[in-house]
Amino acid sequence: MRTCHCALALALVVASARAGATPPSSGPASKPSRAELDELERALGADRAAAEQARREAAPPRSGGLLRAFQDLNPDLSFIADVALAAYQLEKPLLVGGHDPTKNGFNLQQLELAIGGAVDPYFRFDANLVFSQFGVEIEEVYATTLMLPWNLQLRAGQFLTRFGRLNASHPHAWAFADQTLVLGKFFGGEGNRGLGAELSVLLPLPWSVEVYGSLTDASGESSARSFFGGSDASVKGPADFQTTVAVKQFFPLSDNWSLALGGSAAFGPNASGHGNRSEIYGADLYLKYRPVTHGSYVILSLDAEWLLRRRQVPDAVLQDQGLYAYLFFRFARRFAVAGRYELVTGVEADPLDPEWSGIRQRAAGNLTFWPTEFSRLRLQYTYDRPSWRAGYHGVVLALEFAVGAHGAHKF
Repeated sequence: MRTCHCALALALVVASARAGATPPSSGPASKPSRAELDELERALGADRAAAEQARREAAPPRSGGLLRAFQDLNPDLSFIADVALAAYQLEKPLLVGGHDPTKNGFNLQQLELAIGGAVDPYFRFDANLVFSQFGVEIEEVYATTLMLPWNLQLRAGQFLTRFGRLNASHPHAWAFADQTLVLGKFFGGEGNRGLGAELSVLLPLPWSVEVYGSLTDASGESSARSFFGGSDASVKGPADFQTTVAVKQFFPLSDNWSLALGGSAAFGPNASGHGNRSEIYGADLYLKYRPVTHGSYVILSLDAEWLLRRRQVPDAVLQDQGLYAYLFFRFARRFAVAGRYELVTGVEADPLDPEWSGIRQRAAGNLTFWPTEFSRLRLQYTYDRPSWRAGYHGVVLALEFAVGAHGAHKF
């Protein structure tokens, strides 16, 4: 094969011939013929092709589009820790959340490991493992489809259901350090979750409308207490699952104002007797002001949710309800305040909550400081007033910190 040195020499000959110069020679000067020039140019072309091929063979292989798009062996990982120092008037405050700061003194509310990433072009994997001083639990682990037609999406595994606004969120996404009373009473300290499948669709309408439907296990003392709860009831047919449906709508009212409205319902068997069932209905609202037409850190939002529960028990149908509403105001880049009011009713001779026979009200306020986006410090005051006993006060200083990659929270 011709070498690059040979190609350079031939190029000089061609250049000198085209310029009319005489190449150095011991003999008389002569001009190359047309055929010789064509042969020299062909040789130069062959040298260039050989050099390009050698460069390609020496370069490291490049990944294809799919390999660059999906990090098969590198899922996103993050740790989020919530710790709190609490002081209550009661030795055992009447809290309902599984991750609430339930004792006077220091509390490790949870250490959450969040894992997420694409499995392939068709599925995404997500999991949340929660560590406490007493063990480890799988809070969520599920796969979500990425390629279904007609705006459909399927989830399968263990997940928090889409009932209402707060149920599907984790404690580090809450505006307060404790779970709302109505969710804890109706569903349990861990929120409503279970093993199952969920199908959702984004409807082709002028505004954003999503419809969800899921079928999950109806068991779990801390996640389905209005249904089978902690009983050892087995599944004998489709009626022994919990069915959850939800509709969520979003309206951009203006550049600065937006509104979200939702409705939810959950149906399933309960453990009070053969064939007895429970129904839970809910409506939620979220109104948000955030000025994007000019530079500002201000956020003002109103979050409210109402739930109604009906349960069949031997010779009766029990009905109770509850609501919460809180106002959040972020007035500076690192500071915000929030206020919350809750009211939950009770019934006489309730087998789940025999003491909760009347109305319970709770009010809370807090001040939040974010040193950075990876940490949050919150001072919260609470006054709890159950109708069946004296009210009590509580103060909580909560610290949250996170490392790793963690996706944005829902609107």
